[in-house]
Amino acid sequence: MSPTQGPHNTRVARRSNIDVYRYLDYRALLRDYYEDRKKHGRGFSYRAFSAAAGLRSPNHLKRVIDGERNLPSEMAMRFADACGFEGDEARYFCELAAFNQAQTTREKRARYESLCRYRGFRRAHKLDVAQAEYHENWYLPAIRELAASRGFREDPAWLAKQLLPPISKAEAKRALQLLETMGLLVRDADGKLGQSEAVVSTGAETAGVHIVNYHRTMMDRAIEAVDLVPRSKRDISALTLCLTSEGLTDLKKRVQEFRRELVGLEGADGQGTIVVQMNFQLYPLSVVPEEEAS
Repeated sequence: MSPTQGPHNTRVARRSNIDVYRYLDYRALLRDYYEDRKKHGRGFSYRAFSAAAGLRSPNHLKRVIDGERNLPSEMAMRFADACGFEGDEARYFCELAAFNQAQTTREKRARYESLCRYRGFRRAHKLDVAQAEYHENWYLPAIRELAASRGFREDPAWLAKQLLPPISKAEAKRALQLLETMGLLVRDADGKLGQSEAVVSTGAETAGVHIVNYHRTMMDRAIEAVDLVPRSKRDISALTLCLTSEGLTDLKKRVQEFRRELVGLEGADGQGTIVVQMNFQLYPLSVVPEEEAS
C-alpha cells in the first residue's frame, strides 16, 4: 500500500494549509495539522481522524502528538493518507517520522540525507542545508578562520592554495558564498569581507546530525595529517588511563576548561597567520562496573 492509497472509505481529511516541508519534527507537524483542521473543518476530531486512518483507538493521533506512541513505517503511511498528503508530501512525511525516530547516528544521518533530496525541503530549509554543507567540508571552518588572519585576501585562487591540502578554486569560491549566506562572513562599510560574531547554531532536530558530521570530518583530517604534516608542525598523541568514575568526571571537566582557555587565545591581537585544528576525544574503553553504574 502506498502512502497515498489508503483502503479506508471513511476518510474525512482534506488538504491542510500547512507546508509539510517546513517541519523537521513530525509530531509538531501533526499537532499543527490537527489544530488547523479543528479551526477550519466542521466536526473534525481525534475520533474522526482515527476513522479516516482505519484505527481502533479514537485518540491514537493525540498519543502520537504527545510522544506516547511512535509511527512505524506502515502506520506513518496511514497517517499520511488520513492527513490528505499526496505524492512527495506523503513520502516526505514518512521519511520525517523515520528521521525523528532513528536510534543511531548512522541511521539518523541516512534519514537526514533522504530528507535533503526533496526540493521542498531545500526550499524551506536553505540555512539548514547550508549548515549541513559547512559541517561536512573541513575547509569551510578553515576559510572562516583565515578571514580573521593577517593578510587575508578574498581571492578564491589565493584561498585554494593556502589550505592544506589545497582545494580547487571553484570550491574556494563556493565556500566564500556559503559563509556569506550563513552570516559567518560579512562585509564592512568599505565592502571588505571579514569574520562576523555569528556562530553556527542548528535546530534541535538536526543539531546531532550536523555535529556528528563535523567531528567525523575533522577526525578524518587528523588521520590524513599523520602523513601530510611534518612532525615539527603537529602533535598527535594518545594516552590510555585507568580511572575511577570520579576521576573520569574530573578529567572531562579539565578538558572542557582547557578548551575554553584556548578559545581565549584566538585572534587576541588580530595578528594570526595560520589556522590549526585541535580535536579532543575522551571516551571509555571498558564498561562501567555494575556497582558504579547503579
